[in-house]
Amino acid sequence: MGRRVFLGTLGLGALGVLAAPALQRGTEAFLGGAADRDPTGLTGLLPNGGGFRYYSVTSSVPHKDAGNYRLTVDGLVDRPATYTLAGLRALPQTRMVRDVQCVTGWRVPGTPFEGVRLSELLDAAGVRSSAGAVRFTCFDGAYSESLTLEQARRADVLVALRMQDEDLGHSHGGPVRLYVAPMYFYKSAKWLSGITVTDEVRPGYWEERGYDVDAWVGRSNGRDDEPTT
Repeated sequence: MGRRVFLGTLGLGALGVLAAPALQRGTEAFLGGAADRDPTGLTGLLPNGGGFRYYSVTSSVPHKDAGNYRLTVDGLVDRPATYTLAGLRALPQTRMVRDVQCVTGWRVPGTPFEGVRLSELLDAAGVRSSAGAVRFTCFDGAYSESLTLEQARRADVLVALRMQDEDLGHSHGGPVRLYVAPMYFYKSAKWLSGITVTDEVRPGYWEERGYDVDAWVGRSNGRDDEPTT
């Protein structure tokens, strides 16, 4: 299945979180584009390349669209909610450009993502004082992930709707995926369908198979020599 490629991720890049996606796209175009060529020749295996391969931990994944997609926010919250795709698109959007970082140590620079900050959905739901973590489930029926509540509230964690200036396609985890910019890509769960606030972190799909629960680029899994700043 190519598990290690599936575990490619997003390292911290040069550009920060911006709340004006259209303005930043124009700036990138003026500067000649944010996505540089990857000298390793491996961009075809990652979101920044033209030949991104389809990876899943299941034999098949149902397709969702604006008509049938739903994202639930529940658990230790005062106001559980269900969002349609249109509802998520109507919320304030944030744009980030970061490197895609593979857990094996190589990266592809400058991949733009856009979406809703996870912290905004958590705030809207009213997280209870007993909460300590957030669990994510996916409509492939198998994949899961978790973050501590502190990690989930970071400004560089998105419920992503767009990648590379296009709506997220199915093979990229669309129509909605998690995007955890400072961690290896296995934390950025595809085909996101559920956000559940819990009392403690519960290991996700790959953590149950030996990968680190905390997946900071350069500081976990024993894969990189130097931490990313």
